[in-house]
Amino acid sequence: MSLKQQIDNDIKAAMLGKQKEELIALRAIKSMILLAETEKGKTGELDKEAEDKLLMKAAKQRKESAEIFKKENREDLYKKEQFELDIISRYLPKQLSAEEITTELKKIVEQVGATGPQDMGKVMGVATKALAGKADGKIISEIVKKLLVS
Repeated sequence: MSLKQQIDNDIKAAMLGKQKEELIALRAIKSMILLAETEKGKTGELDKEAEDKLLMKAAKQRKESAEIFKKENREDLYKKEQFELDIISRYLPKQLSAEEITTELKKIVEQVGATGPQDMGKVMGVATKALAGKADGKIISEIVKKLLVS
């Protein structure tokens, strides 16, 4: 079942359950999918990788917004963003732990033959493709820096 079909089913369930906040969050996700599908140069249905990228981007936006609202003591908006982030997280692939990311990155460093910080670009290019949807780019970057410096 595609992400779009899964969202449609969950929208129906939220409507039947009269879950207003969840319905709003699900409709926002569906809207992003529809916009991505009708983008210039797109052929329609999104593949799994494109869906994951879309969800990761949405999750990152919600996370950043929630942090800002928390700093500004806007608890109402913080809770809304956090709730939407939780809904989006349901559809994301399982995120890797820091240890799992480090293990994968060590393999990539060996594979690429990186020896120091000057090879960060090579490693990041391979790592972002290999770990797409499974880990946040910021975390990948931090771990790669640690690995290449030591």
